[in-house]
Amino acid sequence: MLEIEDHGPIRTIRLARPPVNALDVGLMTALDRAVAAAPAEGVRGIVLTGAGGRYCAGLDVGVLAGLDAAGLASFLRTFFQCIRTLARSAVPIVAAINGAAPAGGAVLALYCDRRVMQAGSVVIGLNEVQVGLFPGPLIHAVLARVVGVRLAAEFLTTGTLLSPERALETGFVDELAEAGEVETAARRWLESVLALPPHAYLATRAMVRRDLIELNEREAGAEGAALIAAWSTPETRAALQALIARLQRR
Repeated sequence: MLEIEDHGPIRTIRLARPPVNALDVGLMTALDRAVAAAPAEGVRGIVLTGAGGRYCAGLDVGVLAGLDAAGLASFLRTFFQCIRTLARSAVPIVAAINGAAPAGGAVLALYCDRRVMQAGSVVIGLNEVQVGLFPGPLIHAVLARVVGVRLAAEFLTTGTLLSPERALETGFVDELAEAGEVETAARRWLESVLALPPHAYLATRAMVRRDLIELNEREAGAEGAALIAAWSTPETRAALQALIARLQRR
């Protein structure tokens, strides 16, 4: 489910679950373990991207639609554990967004230190509302941390998917790169920060990411219950089934 490739001390982790690298329990567990294990294996920086010319389509709605409350709780625990590991990573992570990054795909990127996005026709955003899902307070807080309170409110309540240019303009992403150059640009940034005095850089990085870790620890406990309740309503179930039907017609 993952492709791993090392370039010296920088490790590229590619999500590899065709056709769109949607997140199920297996993929999230594999990513969690790979990120957690990397520092002990001599890795000093991680590039997180997608295989097959795609980034990540978010949580697998086909799986979600078939889960009862207990199954949904287990699924969400896995998701929160995965993003907790990203937040707590001892080494910097750059999201190399080489394809569409809606919903959970955008969340993975928001937990990284930097976001490099492919220029062109790809989009990024938290579009849960558009597909009938409640995003929850943790995702709201993490988005506001990156783009600010006003834009987070606008983007989240409308489910806006942003073009690369708009994502760069609003600070959702930090850099654009041409197709085929996204991973290279991500590695270039990692090389630049890894050239800094290590103790000073890592101590400062830990300081500026402390709020992200605290957000996650504070909100994730109650988050699961809120999402289970919201995602179990007849309206949400109907919206998920309608979304699946649309995807199957493509």
